[in-house]
Amino acid sequence: MHAERHTAMTKSARLGVTISYEQNFADAAPEVVDYERAGVDLVTVAEAYSFDAVSRLGYLAAITTEMTLASGILPIYTRTPTLLAMTAAGLDDVSGGRFELGLGSSGAQVIEGFHGVPFTAPLGHIRENVEICRSVWRRDTVEYHGKYYELPLPASEGRGLGKALKLINHPVRSEIPITIAALTPTAVTQAAEIGNGWVPLFYYPEGADDAWGEALATGKQRRPPELGALDVIAQVPLYIGDHADLALDGYRKQVALYIGGMGARGANFYNDLATRYGFGDEADAVQELYLTGRKREAIDALPEELVLGTSLIGTESHVRERVEKLLDSGVTTISVTAIGPTRESRVEQLEALRAMLPR
Repeated sequence: MHAERHTAMTKSARLGVTISYEQNFADAAPEVVDYERAGVDLVTVAEAYSFDAVSRLGYLAAITTEMTLASGILPIYTRTPTLLAMTAAGLDDVSGGRFELGLGSSGAQVIEGFHGVPFTAPLGHIRENVEICRSVWRRDTVEYHGKYYELPLPASEGRGLGKALKLINHPVRSEIPITIAALTPTAVTQAAEIGNGWVPLFYYPEGADDAWGEALATGKQRRPPELGALDVIAQVPLYIGDHADLALDGYRKQVALYIGGMGARGANFYNDLATRYGFGDEADAVQELYLTGRKREAIDALPEELVLGTSLIGTESHVRERVEKLLDSGVTTISVTAIGPTRESRVEQLEALRAMLPR
């Protein structure tokens, strides 16, 4: 493990920026152009139960020239696998081969609540989506007989007129990178096996090996050599400055919401993750406080080590130290949410972070 971390430090690392679904896109889009000039390699557009990410990615494809564009994430239950493949191929086409397909399951609250679709067997659905997408991009005549997807639809389930088809257009690339969002050990094992990249949330480098080390190792053992090395994408908030209290407090609220308020007792992936990091008692306390309406107390109960360790918020020397921890733990892409107060300050902080990363 030590040798692997040493190698990670000597390789180049990508710098990404995540555009939140809460941001005003009319303001965010022109700022992305500034980010590209500042050396940002990747921009990821989020999608939950917000405006869709695809239309925004198409717009960004038209106003950028070099940076990679990614979805973060497109939930697998809200589109058919072939539509996901068509969408990815279309975005790759309009961007000149600059798109990465970010996939994930989302959660039952969104999938069943907002979309009215059963949230079942996420691992199986993700695997079959990945297999079908890659078949479409190769322009295979798509015939797929999986546990969850059957293409064409059998006559017994439809009108019996389904025909195996292949994509009309020739994709810019027959192998579009697929990044998979995963948190649980079994999901991380699968992501390391079949994905080009893996996106965890609240990545804590000091606890990463405890949380995911065995899962990653198992997945990499099963990984086909042609996929190459796994891109590990850590998503973190960024604020570089001497007066970071306001930025940290805003981030604490987000962490408390996820660890304390997402899902329910016994069904909160983020609470489970904090426990695997070694903060089990604290995570239980935060959840109890949050679910009983004492949100401010829940925020204050968060371990400071976890808040600081999963962010890039603080002085330049502190952020530089955290960057080294991320890279040393195996992270290959650092994707940030820039939270400076002005457009100019956000661009400056991204330039400062870019200078800290190996190229």
